[in-house]
Amino acid sequence: MKKTLYNMGPLIALVLMVVVFQVITGSFVSIGNFRSILEAAAVPSILAVGLSFVILLGAIDLSMQGVIAATSMTLSLLVANGINGNNFGFGGIIIAIMVGVGFGAFNGVLHVVGKTPSLIVTLGTWFIGLGVAAVLFPDRVPAIHEPLVLGLSSVHVAGLGLIVYLACAVIAVAYVVLKYTRVGRMIYAIGGDEAIIVASGLPVKRYKFIAFVISGAIAAFGGVLLSAQLGNGNADIGAGQLFPAISAAVVGGTLLSGGRGGALQSALGALMLEVLSNGLIQIGAGPYSRNIISGAVILIAVGISSYHMRRKLRVVK
Repeated sequence: MKKTLYNMGPLIALVLMVVVFQVITGSFVSIGNFRSILEAAAVPSILAVGLSFVILLGAIDLSMQGVIAATSMTLSLLVANGINGNNFGFGGIIIAIMVGVGFGAFNGVLHVVGKTPSLIVTLGTWFIGLGVAAVLFPDRVPAIHEPLVLGLSSVHVAGLGLIVYLACAVIAVAYVVLKYTRVGRMIYAIGGDEAIIVASGLPVKRYKFIAFVISGAIAAFGGVLLSAQLGNGNADIGAGQLFPAISAAVVGGTLLSGGRGGALQSALGALMLEVLSNGLIQIGAGPYSRNIISGAVILIAVGISSYHMRRKLRVVK
């Protein structure tokens, strides 16, 4: 019973928020508003899902902002743009995502082979990514002219932006990987009790490395979508994306200590935060008030999710 309530808690909280905001505003529940919420929550959901692979290990990946920045600049300079004559089309998108894969692999090697704490490793690569983006940045902002990229943001199907369907696809694939593949099962097992897995002789390092690569790849994909929304490459495009993504994962029920949660929970957390933000704006809350309330919600969510572990204190590895 307790486990069911714990798993259903975020969904119940989401429904309650919708009901409360509808009672207060009288107009919160509408097709137009729900469409806006879904489109606003699409990229944050993708980023939160990517982070989940590392968080489930009991580790952390802070390199997201740097990865997004480097990806954005790489993408904008390789596809049709207003700066140079490059026009790699779909190949430019793939190369940009491979930048994220490279950062993820770099994080994974330093963490599992170099035995450096993930917090330190990914903090360093965060700034390396920002540095790479700054070096690549030309004299003027590179506007993206590639229809394939711009269409990711502008194309709508059945009233919803293509970006929403892409987010659903990423969430679905991540869910299947985590729940039904050996990679996913090992990620949960390592987060649950790494010492036992190591003692069993299983290749822990391999699966930790894979988790960081997946996180980097999904962060890069998020960078592609953000660039499509903005219409150009920008070294600051990832600013403000990291901590909301971590918050979304935690609010949705993915524990920072690892071993519990997953793609659906993290995506639900992103949706909850967007519903909260949208509702607070509609009732006229100022930016500072919204920050206070959002912070309080995150603290409450963390407190509730970790209460049952109060006798077994664990820290982020």
